[in-house]
Amino acid sequence: MDPLAPFSPETRAWFSQAFAEPTPAQLLGWPAIASGEHTLIQAPTGSGKTLAAFLYGIDKLNSEPGAGLRLVYVSPLKALNYDIERNLRGPLAGLQSGLRVAVRTGDTPQKERAAMLREPPDILITTPESFYLLLTSRAREHLKGVRTLILDEVHAVAGTKRGAHLALSVERLERLVDEPFQRIGLSATQRPLEEIGRFVSGARSIRLVDAGVAKEL
Repeated sequence: MDPLAPFSPETRAWFSQAFAEPTPAQLLGWPAIASGEHTLIQAPTGSGKTLAAFLYGIDKLNSEPGAGLRLVYVSPLKALNYDIERNLRGPLAGLQSGLRVAVRTGDTPQKERAAMLREPPDILITTPESFYLLLTSRAREHLKGVRTLILDEVHAVAGTKRGAHLALSVERLERLVDEPFQRIGLSATQRPLEEIGRFVSGARSIRLVDAGVAKEL
């Protein structure tokens, strides 16, 4: 089966021009993500797992009518968030999507925060702490339409106090949204994978994608 089959013609064309072929993380991750299942992708740095998570979400945003914030990415590493924003410029420009992406961290100036409140982006990149603040402020109304939540570097927070707070925030979002959203976790090599999966899913069913093996939890 063509690994790009789940995507729109525009996304398939862009990817084929930008990359020689999908990485193993993408080959294994895309079918799980496209099925709508909660998914955890475990792969080393530089494996393409971040694009594996984002590309299907971006494709859905392009293909399905809608407005407002619909995809949220959370990473515990503030510096990584700005790298992710830069890395998204390629696919967003290549797809001529018109989708807007913004970063919200503790360093975001008040003027930018106010602008996001007036006109929310389609994609928000944030930290666990800023995610919590959004959920406990009037900005939470803009989170009701979220359809995809990407949790990156989950191996760094699972089993920690910071991770426990993040898990509570994810459940807050679950109670807030108009309809259930898909959770996508990204992790470096970590064992046991099942525990990382439970952190992402909150004990819900989740597809585990690990170095050539995909299985149900």
